[in-house]
Amino acid sequence: MATPTLIKEKLAIEQGSQCGGTPKLVAVGIAPLGIISIGIVPMGVVSIGVVPMGVLSLGVVGMGVVNACVVGMGVAVAGLSAMGIWTLSPSSGHQHHSSTPPQEQLMAYPSRQIALEKAHELGCEGAHAMGDLWMPCSAHPD
Repeated sequence: MATPTLIKEKLAIEQGSQCGGTPKLVAVGIAPLGIISIGIVPMGVVSIGVVPMGVLSLGVVGMGVVNACVVGMGVAVAGLSAMGIWTLSPSSGHQHHSSTPPQEQLMAYPSRQIALEKAHELGCEGAHAMGDLWMPCSAHPD
């Protein structure tokens, strides 16, 4: 016999509220897709959850235009580790960045070779790892 939780999950999937389905007005669950999404990996205009992705993202790791998260990546970001055009975080204070794309502002690249080429353009030598990305110059600037 199906439990009430399984029935709700099946109904949510059938109604298209999950990733890959038709967006709902309000979607709740694992990978919910809706105008307002709440859950684990929510995607929508307003997303609240563990890894929210949307225009307004609130949660642990947010990716969107406006983020209020522990780790946020977007245009306007407030959180512990913030990366974006406008950021507010305890470690960096309040910063306004230039209008260049965020990838160029961060100067972090997917390959060591690209970082080495950028280092040459900047007049420094080497590259260093930053998580899964590479940054120009042998060390972070002070």
